[in-house]
Amino acid sequence: MRTWPRTGAGVALGACSAAGHLLLALPLAAALLVPALRARAEAVALRLAALERRRVALLLGGADAGADPAPGRALRYLGARLPVGLLGGAVLALLGAGLVFAATLLHSWITQTPWLLEREAGVVATSRLVAFYALPGAVLLYLALAGAAGVARGERTLLARLLAPSRAELTRRVEELSRTRAAVVAAIDDERRRIERDLHDGVQQRLVALGMLLGRARRHPDRADEFVAQAHDEAQRALAELRDVSWRVYPAALDTEGLAAALASVAERAPLPVRIRCDLPAEPPATVRAAAWFVISEAVTNAAKHSGAPGVDVKVTVEDGVLRATVRDGGRGGADPAGGGLSGLARRVAAADGAFTVTSPPGGPTVVTAELPCG
Repeated sequence: MRTWPRTGAGVALGACSAAGHLLLALPLAAALLVPALRARAEAVALRLAALERRRVALLLGGADAGADPAPGRALRYLGARLPVGLLGGAVLALLGAGLVFAATLLHSWITQTPWLLEREAGVVATSRLVAFYALPGAVLLYLALAGAAGVARGERTLLARLLAPSRAELTRRVEELSRTRAAVVAAIDDERRRIERDLHDGVQQRLVALGMLLGRARRHPDRADEFVAQAHDEAQRALAELRDVSWRVYPAALDTEGLAAALASVAERAPLPVRIRCDLPAEPPATVRAAAWFVISEAVTNAAKHSGAPGVDVKVTVEDGVLRATVRDGGRGGADPAGGGLSGLARRVAAADGAFTVTSPPGGPTVVTAELPCG
């Protein structure tokens, strides 16, 4: 529950910031007119708007406006709240003056000493004088408190109307979330079908052959050693394929050693040369690591199967909180982004709220790029 001290502190800080913004208004407007300084001025406006959002949310009970607004909206908000902030300062100044007036009057009445505001005239507050000022003082106190509450309400309203997402933005975001949810479901279905296919075509067939060999060993005791040896070899191959399927689902190195080590295993398993450059200042979140590894692994596999490329180059960097993974092969090109493999990668990236692009002109090269936010 919001208290009057917090409201007063919020209004007081708003008055101080409004005075500061008033001093910055002219230099900021001049900087906006200079193309070389415009980006910096907009960054300052966004920073000031973010500080005001935090003040209103923490002290005045305003709702968080969500993501950072466009620079134009931030500038409009800062301009619109200038008179509200200055009004809050005037209300608090009048409230402070009234409280000083009342305190000195009561001090003179209680101690029977000259009133500080009328010390030269030697006036001592009497009961009649206190009663004379009591009613208008109470009315002015009520008006001052109501004014402070009105300023706080005005701050919350400006924040909600000028910085909160518009209806169009909310609609667009809901549509994006709907598409992302559909992409998540599709990506999970693709992954399930791929695992099922790998198990059915590989491990399951090996286990069937293993069972048949053991059955032959039981039916033909004289050749049991031969069939058991074959069954042992089949079991080893089944175990190797099971490990391979497990690695394709999620390699343990992603958690234990990081993305660079997991990508090194991709290069080791690939049937063609893979050159990897992984420049990461820090390990990205687990979901980003998994999505990046999956995209790179599948892109390398697709290049090995379909491109006829002599090699693949993989580059992973992080800039401005976004992981960018690029897979480039020198193959024949002509890859269809709407094909099953690439569309599955696009859904996987969309499920992580990222961006996926494919460039593959006839004759090559094919470049697959995934951008994944790390925040």
